[in-house]
Amino acid sequence: MSTEWTHLAAIAWPVLVALILGLVVHWSLRALARAAGRHAQEHLRARIAQVVAVPAAVALPLLFLALALNATPIDPDLLGQLRHWIGIGGMLCLTWLFARAVGAVEDRILREHPVDVEDNLAARRVQTQTRVIARVIQAGVVLVGVSLALMTFPQVRQVGAALLASAGIIGLVAGVAAQPVFGNLIAGLQIALAQPIRLDDVVIVEGEWGRIEEISSTYVVVRVWDERRLVVPLQWFISNPFQNWTRQTAQLLGTVFLWLDHRAPIPAIREELQRICEADPRWDKRVCVTQVTETDKHTIEVRLLVSARNSGELFDLRCAVREAMLAFLDARHPEALPRLRNEVSDADARRASTHTVAPVAHADTHSPGAETSSENSSAQPLDTDLPVRPAQ
Repeated sequence: MSTEWTHLAAIAWPVLVALILGLVVHWSLRALARAAGRHAQEHLRARIAQVVAVPAAVALPLLFLALALNATPIDPDLLGQLRHWIGIGGMLCLTWLFARAVGAVEDRILREHPVDVEDNLAARRVQTQTRVIARVIQAGVVLVGVSLALMTFPQVRQVGAALLASAGIIGLVAGVAAQPVFGNLIAGLQIALAQPIRLDDVVIVEGEWGRIEEISSTYVVVRVWDERRLVVPLQWFISNPFQNWTRQTAQLLGTVFLWLDHRAPIPAIREELQRICEADPRWDKRVCVTQVTETDKHTIEVRLLVSARNSGELFDLRCAVREAMLAFLDARHPEALPRLRNEVSDADARRASTHTVAPVAHADTHSPGAETSSENSSAQPLDTDLPVRPAQ
């Protein structure tokens, strides 16, 4: 009995010491990561400590456990299996560390190029490239790490050898199955390098107006103007045409159409549009034009062309111009507003002027004994219709 207890004690005390030391180190590193997170925005060392501390809080206890197992008299086969699993844990912790390092570099670049400024074209370009490339690198790091961990199992290596023996069929099936994944991956690299879209770009996708809110490794999230989210695969932006309103600059031109009467005073409308634009801070002082673009037998089409710094301000400016111009015309030039006319020809006017109303029989209402005569014994017409004046 004493020999068994001595054997168990020889196994237990190194493991117990490793576990206690590992827990102390784990708690300490987690506390260090929380403290570094509060100062990560100001100090580079704090950011490094935050990146390294969390994976180290798992890797160091595994290292202590591996050292303790080497000092215990346990079965060599069991020791080999435990070392194998501890090695896999350490490999995954190393993969985790690399992925966090890529994320930290991404955060640093994004922080140094904010998009919440007026002229954010360069910042959006940098942020788009950084986000897409960082996601691709992180996915590659995780894929390599998991693959190396799986290759430590002999069964997986045997499966790999069997797959190599039938590489033709398996490669064809895998290629067909993985086509969407690799297609989106390649599309992501194309978007990161060529940049047909960037974060915060204003785009028209499937008839929807919105802004690019997120670019992941497989899809793009478009925030539509009414707060909906349109999720579009990356490949769609490579293989389909779409409108990008902020490709080079956010400045845009917008139109306001008015359908007015032929008597509309175009010079006065032109002066009023200039006054409206100069009084509105959303106008960027580039374009303020009044043009008659079409005419027909009833109305004329007047186009008011204005410009603004971005699409949001342009929409509001167009609404303001439309409202102000209608109010101006109603108050100063009501004849300019469109109306329907009923034209009367000269022949119709002559017929109306010679037309008389047929006699109407009146009831006998005279007083008894009143004077009567044969001339007015019958009722006479009271009046005739006035001639209808033709429209001038």
